[in-house]
Amino acid sequence: MRGRDLCGDLMGRLTFTEYFHLLVTGREATDEERFFLDVLLVSIAEHGLMPTAVSARMTLAADPGSLQGAVAAGILGAGPVVLGTSGACAQLLDQASRSGREPIELVRELLDAGERVPGFGHPLHRPVDPRAERILELADERGVGGPHVTLARRFREAVVEVRGEPLPMNVAMPIAAVLLDLGYPVHVVQAVPILARTAGLIAHLAEEHDEPLGLRLAAAAEQAVEYEPPAR
Repeated sequence: MRGRDLCGDLMGRLTFTEYFHLLVTGREATDEERFFLDVLLVSIAEHGLMPTAVSARMTLAADPGSLQGAVAAGILGAGPVVLGTSGACAQLLDQASRSGREPIELVRELLDAGERVPGFGHPLHRPVDPRAERILELADERGVGGPHVTLARRFREAVVEVRGEPLPMNVAMPIAAVLLDLGYPVHVVQAVPILARTAGLIAHLAEEHDEPLGLRLAAAAEQAVEYEPPAR
């Protein structure tokens, strides 16, 4: 594995987090890379009954023997609204870093086009997302916050200035900023939430096996929507 002896060197020496880093990057993680990979994986693994977990549970209810299918159903729901936002944040931060354009200019451009600024807003965590604040706090404490963490904070200021009201920075933005400052490529950033959420989905499915909820979720969906026949 990456030129290493799996049984003679890696097994029993590396944690799974360290092994994931080795598989993705080809080198062993530094102490800070391991520490923050663990922090970020823990921060985003569980998200409650969001669409990813609901689809996974309902898939297992429909086919109790297909654990892999249920996990896949949940991961396929990872997009720009749920879970996939860290990748969009990484692209935005990288664009600002490479182009030298001011965050306020990019924020205004997105909002004028009717688009959302990735990494901002949350239906539950207001006025701040405590997970985001904890990641930034740890980045400051351990001295890993670099230009991308600085840009993330500037984007937060720009969002407030352009909108004229506060909007919480959610966990996706500091995940992207810290990973980029640690040297991870832009295209790898989205992989970290996907790996984390896989663990969370397996937990939901273990619970679904013992305490079935999927068919109740389906029934609740039926009750929540009133059928309207098409106009003739």
